[in-house]
Amino acid sequence: MLFIQGMHVGERPAKLEPEAEKHASQGSKRQLRRVPGAWNGRAESQAVDDYAKSHFTPYYIPEGSLSLDDLDPVIVYTPTRAWSKGRHPSLVGRTMHISSTPEARADVSFLGIGIEWFGSMSAKHGIAEVYINDTLNAKVDTYSPTWLKRQRLWGVDHLPYGLHRIAIVNTGNKNPDSGGTFIDIDAFVVNPSRPLGTPYQRRDLWNGILGMSEPQKGDQFAYSTPSTHTSQSWSLAQAGETGVNAMQIAVVSATQAIIIDKVEHNPLTVNGHPAWGALYDLRTNQIRALDLRSNSFCAGGTFLSNGTLINVGGNPVVVDKTGAADFGDLNGLQGVRLFHPQLCDENGVGCEIVEYPHRLRLASPRWYNTVVRIDDGSAMIIGGSTRGGWMNNVTTNNPTLEFFPPKNVHGFNGVPIPSPFLADTLNSNLFPIAFLLPDGRIFVAANRDAMIYDWKSNLETRLPQLPNGVRVTYPMTGTAVLLPLVSTDNYIATVLICGGSAIDDARPGYDINSQEAASSQCVRMELSEAGVQRGWEVEQMPQTRVMPDAVLLPTGDIVIVNGAMSGIAGYGNVIDQVGSSNADHPAMSPVLYRSSAPIGSRFSSGGLPTSNIPRMYHSVATLVPDGRVMITGSNPNLDRSSTRYGTEYRVEWLKPSWMDDETSRPLLSANASLIQFASEFTVTIDPKGGDPNQIRGTRLVFLEFTPEQTQDSLLTLRVRAPPHSAIYPPGPGWLYLVVGDKWSVATYVLIGDGSNPPEDIGALENMLANSNQSPGSDEKAGTGEGAEVV
Repeated sequence: MLFIQGMHVGERPAKLEPEAEKHASQGSKRQLRRVPGAWNGRAESQAVDDYAKSHFTPYYIPEGSLSLDDLDPVIVYTPTRAWSKGRHPSLVGRTMHISSTPEARADVSFLGIGIEWFGSMSAKHGIAEVYINDTLNAKVDTYSPTWLKRQRLWGVDHLPYGLHRIAIVNTGNKNPDSGGTFIDIDAFVVNPSRPLGTPYQRRDLWNGILGMSEPQKGDQFAYSTPSTHTSQSWSLAQAGETGVNAMQIAVVSATQAIIIDKVEHNPLTVNGHPAWGALYDLRTNQIRALDLRSNSFCAGGTFLSNGTLINVGGNPVVVDKTGAADFGDLNGLQGVRLFHPQLCDENGVGCEIVEYPHRLRLASPRWYNTVVRIDDGSAMIIGGSTRGGWMNNVTTNNPTLEFFPPKNVHGFNGVPIPSPFLADTLNSNLFPIAFLLPDGRIFVAANRDAMIYDWKSNLETRLPQLPNGVRVTYPMTGTAVLLPLVSTDNYIATVLICGGSAIDDARPGYDINSQEAASSQCVRMELSEAGVQRGWEVEQMPQTRVMPDAVLLPTGDIVIVNGAMSGIAGYGNVIDQVGSSNADHPAMSPVLYRSSAPIGSRFSSGGLPTSNIPRMYHSVATLVPDGRVMITGSNPNLDRSSTRYGTEYRVEWLKPSWMDDETSRPLLSANASLIQFASEFTVTIDPKGGDPNQIRGTRLVFLEFTPEQTQDSLLTLRVRAPPHSAIYPPGPGWLYLVVGDKWSVATYVLIGDGSNPPEDIGALENMLANSNQSPGSDEKAGTGEGAEVV
């Protein structure tokens, strides 16, 4: 089997929302911070201190963590004469300890699972060594040409729960550009891994040091040490961390994936402030920070015909609630962010996110929008909310469509096109499900409803309502895939939608419980005239799931991961929240759906390993070019948190066990990277003993092919490209070879001629003239973005 796999742009729907309890306990030198979820008209705790109200620095005390100022007696400085005390209003607690003496060290013993070191970087700072439990863990160069305060210089998390010791040692060495060897201690932040509502007190720290407090066995709130799970047919391993929470993910090259988050205090930093974007190296698990300007919270995205990735929409940053300020154009509601993978080298160097908000923006504010590439290679942007909130409603709904680049269609000339469907599907209609169909129209599902939209004639055709009252879009979030398109079936499209919730979206948050069961329903419909008449085919997953992620494998099977078995998406809105999460009972066992099997026998979980990492709201999964499934993210919190269902940066890798034997894996080599529609190109394959007659020749599009010649174990095939741009929209994809139930490593291809999508300067200018940039977050502060609007 040969097919083109579409490049995946994944996202877990998100929001700024409220937490049931408000609490902040802080002293002048030690602070335990619990961050509220959102506002709903109630008083909120502020930034960690006055300096953080106006400066977005890496220093932050996650909910449930403990901050130790440099003057805390728990920190032991030796030799004492080698250390001096510095004072400045921008420092944590206005003080720091600083030394330029070789072998000068600062030691902290702590009870918990993680610790972070915060300090300064400057033109006179040097290199330090970091030891954990007397073992060298890292060397940290603290040089910077400018003075950067409150920097996260190093950190570790997910240590085995217990007593640990960190040591920061001055090496006496320095960067060649540095004028000194100073290192300093501004603060440490400890992750004690305690249950929500159990304050971590000073006595706990000392009792741990004195051996008077031991970890409690069976503590349901303590995650175990990362481990590798194996089974007969699949394996699951944990390796790597993303540095920013993986709210959105897209594979942008054979070696790199892009991770995009919202503005929050992630551990990865860039230009002196926390990053909310990163490139992840799929080979080495290394990360490189990207410097986004606008808040990409709940943005949508896709690739264009020329291979460029666009990421659009988002939310403002509410300054007086998050402490994020003065770092650029904060408001992401109309943001358009461009990323050009073709500028990257194999190590992800040479490419950055670019934004030009005064000329490059959406026509209207969109939070929780969906983006789909259409058959001319441009992007259709669907729905969303005009401002942050939780459940959509008539006062915030944006029931329109627009295009990027802007188009002059149906007389709208670049401005939004009204959609009756999006007006009719309130309240639970954010992040609509959308797929390009082989006839060029668009399938859209929102709430309990579905339609087919003809963008060329501006015609909506309603489809049968989803069965049994199950809602499938945010916050009753399900997942969906377009099943493989096959020429022998005349490329008839079939859509599959799984999970969600039957909770009534007219109920207010204070009447919804995190323990209410999600839906196990999967529905599928063939989108032909006869298929629509037959209606939705209903199946049941082995578990209920809300917020699942579905990954389409090269075989046409689907693996379903992540999500929760009760509650709904989001944080801080419902009763009986777990931490801040609106959902509970994480679904940690993958499920395999065999799309070609008869109904009643499509689901299986045998041989699939169970994770020990909850993947709730803001988690993602995607197929990567080497054939593994990458699983990461989870953050049902306003900002970074270390409580129950805290912020998760670890990455897991799911793969079939046959991948461990490279000698039996099919091989593919393509002679073309740019493939024109209806053209033919050749590939060379090694089926590794498979029967060439069973190598069928994917969005997922199965390709036709003809064997040409054989040399030793190698076989040359002449492959026919997709016949037109509605079968596979112009743009990037991945070419796989499938033999039996095994697939090759993918080859990157660009389908079409690689040109830019159609550009209409008149439509662009009219859009700019008839739309205004949404006010920045400084003008939005305190208005309640994230609050439930009633």
